[in-house]
Amino acid sequence: MRNHIAVLPCDGAGKEVVPEAIKVLRAAGADLDFQEYDVNADQYMRTGEPIPAQVWSDLEKADAILFGAVGDPRLDDAAYLAGVLLRLRFELDLYVNLRPAKLFDDRLSPLRREDRRKMDLLIVRENTEGLYVGMGGRFKKGTEHEVAIQEDLNTYAGVTRILEYAFGAANREVVMVDKSNAMTHAGGLWQQQWKAVSKKHPKVKTRHLYVDAAAMQLVRDPTQFDVIVTGNLFGDILSDLTAELIGGMGIAPSGNVNPETKRGLFEPVHGTAPDIAGRGVVNPIGAILSASMMVRHLGYTEMATAIEGAVESAIRAGECTRDVGGSLSTSECGDAVAKRLRD
Repeated sequence: MRNHIAVLPCDGAGKEVVPEAIKVLRAAGADLDFQEYDVNADQYMRTGEPIPAQVWSDLEKADAILFGAVGDPRLDDAAYLAGVLLRLRFELDLYVNLRPAKLFDDRLSPLRREDRRKMDLLIVRENTEGLYVGMGGRFKKGTEHEVAIQEDLNTYAGVTRILEYAFGAANREVVMVDKSNAMTHAGGLWQQQWKAVSKKHPKVKTRHLYVDAAAMQLVRDPTQFDVIVTGNLFGDILSDLTAELIGGMGIAPSGNVNPETKRGLFEPVHGTAPDIAGRGVVNPIGAILSASMMVRHLGYTEMATAIEGAVESAIRAGECTRDVGGSLSTSECGDAVAKRLRD
């Protein structure tokens, strides 16, 4: 039975890069049932629904979601984003956010020392808790006495399951990152469960770093890391840092998955890029690699490996967009990767 893939290009750059990802999947021989849905800012402005009810019903049944980017300068991005991407993450319980960071070509690294450039790590970010759940509020808003509170939600179950996932993903070491020396309550729970889960995996090396030290170590020598596991906010920040270490946000992929239900949403991390969207210059590599993560999640391991190899070959040959040293358009870059899979 063919896997059903719900396609949500959404807004801005997403509309340009998702078709390139599908082009590459087809060139790789993917026998998938793609169905695109009308979820975007225009639809939201017409109906007031970020995701229409019938579309939501279909998304719940999909084997995976291939996502573009959400946001529009005409809208309050926070409310619209919450109604689309955060709803998908929270209500489908996609509690694992995967942010791999692999350097495909030395010339893309900003690091001076050549021996510290060749990074290949994975950030495992807790995706449904932390500061992003929206708990809190503002009191006496608009006055000089205004108070704003944003609460950091961490649960025993949520922390435990993300730590367990990280150990399962590790090749040699898991590094847990927090700020428990300052955030003593949330950090205390992370420390407690880190110690408990670590004992269950004695063959995997472990290390703990505070988030500021982790940021410094990533810039100093990212090759030292295998798997980093952390909470929602710190994972968001550190994974953008690692994206810059491999060539920028344009080539950084991500996956949002639930290992138990097998649901998954896969998206590039560059956002809608309103400054360059619609000009044919957006880098599709992040979307293509996200599609590769999607088919790997669905069990097509050889196909995923082939796509990643084609991406690396195209980048090394300079057949890519300007942000990573090439001169190709969005569609030409997609063609360059697809051609390598057909040849």
